[in-house]
Amino acid sequence: MGAPTTPSRRQYLQLGVGGALAAGWAASGEAGPLDQPEQRPPREVWVAGMGHMGLQAQSPEEMCRAMLGRMEECLPFQPDIICTPEVFAFAGLSGYRRPPLPQIAETRSGPIIDQFANFARRHRCYAICSTYTKEAGRCYISSVLLDRRGEYAGEYRKANPTDDELELGVTPGPLDPPVFQTDFGTIGIQICYDVNWYENWSRLGRAGAEVVFWPSAFGGGMMLNSLAWMNKYYVVSATREEPTKIVNPLGADIVETGRAANWVCAPINLDVAVVQTVEHIHKFEQIAKKYGRRFRFHILHVEALAAIEGVSSEISVPQVLKEFGIPTSRELIANSTRLQRARRPS
Repeated sequence: MGAPTTPSRRQYLQLGVGGALAAGWAASGEAGPLDQPEQRPPREVWVAGMGHMGLQAQSPEEMCRAMLGRMEECLPFQPDIICTPEVFAFAGLSGYRRPPLPQIAETRSGPIIDQFANFARRHRCYAICSTYTKEAGRCYISSVLLDRRGEYAGEYRKANPTDDELELGVTPGPLDPPVFQTDFGTIGIQICYDVNWYENWSRLGRAGAEVVFWPSAFGGGMMLNSLAWMNKYYVVSATREEPTKIVNPLGADIVETGRAANWVCAPINLDVAVVQTVEHIHKFEQIAKKYGRRFRFHILHVEALAAIEGVSSEISVPQVLKEFGIPTSRELIANSTRLQRARRPS
């Protein structure tokens, strides 16, 4: 678990035309200032996904400037992390002929990565820059994570390139995706076509990912909702086609792009857990009776699934689940799997 965001970082919230949402898990459309900054959840994190829609350029350099300009639009919300679409600098270009990959792929720094590193450093936020990278003579489609100082914090290499990308010379990345530790929590990354290989998404969940970012060429739609629901974590996309969106761990959209929005920026609460079975959900009544507004509950009655969200610095979700003997959904399924294996004939 990462350190909570400092409550006093932001003094106001507002609803912006870019697709920012100051609300809880439901996109209610209502937003406004909070009375006291300390009322915000201790592990509230602001995440942003950039859409590529509407951006035009004649060169990668010009497209980078356009994307950086779009990223600046969400700065009033002081995002903790901003994600760009898949290899955005080489998409939507008119009259541009892409050189061979080895000529444009970068290492830990380069003409594209350095610009976004400078942005991250100047605005004290993390940035995920999706571009071509290379190592030991091989080229990859990657998402490079840059920290608040603008320093290289690691990269994810697309494990499942498309057939056309393989023909282009892209090498598939490792099958076991890394997770990255940030100052607000643990994150993972998948890229575009990876959406069709579910096991790596599950690996990220088992490795502790609380948010998975998904730079992509297409929108993904309900595929992302299904993956968020199956793995019980947030999914944040950044796409070249609509919608770019943020999905909560119960698989519901928090906010997405549309006719009036080309990017999304919203708060998510990482002090959250998904639990299941009516037996455990009924214990929410006892929690509410003892702790009142310190926790919020989101129940899917038909599915017998629910999320418990902590909004107080006095006690966290892991602490209250331990107190009331409630396993998370992931723990429940893992335990059932162990019991089944022990009793299954060899």
